Amino acid sequence: MPAKVPWLLVAGSAILVAILLYVIFGAYLPEKERVAKLEAELKQVYLREAELQTKLAMQEQSVALRERAAIAERDELARRLDELQSQLPAAARAKRP
Repeated sequence: MPAKVPWLLVAGSAILVAILLYVIFGAYLPEKERVAKLEAELKQVYLREAELQTKLAMQEQSVALRERAAIAERDELARRLDELQSQLPAAARAKRP
């Protein structure tokens, strides 16, 4: 007489295998691909951010140089104005007869 097969145990094992396959192929692998795509996108965002930081630093340096040049020019003009103002009374005296 053949041994009686516990069909409930066989059905439960089949359901467990089906659930396991669904978790592996239906959920885990697509999510793994999605995570890889998001990581690649994040890497691109970080590269773009680094480019923008570099560009910003260069622009700030350029602005600082222009400010220093403008300050130097202003100081030179102020010095020249003071020099001309100091010569003004002497010129006025020279014009008097």
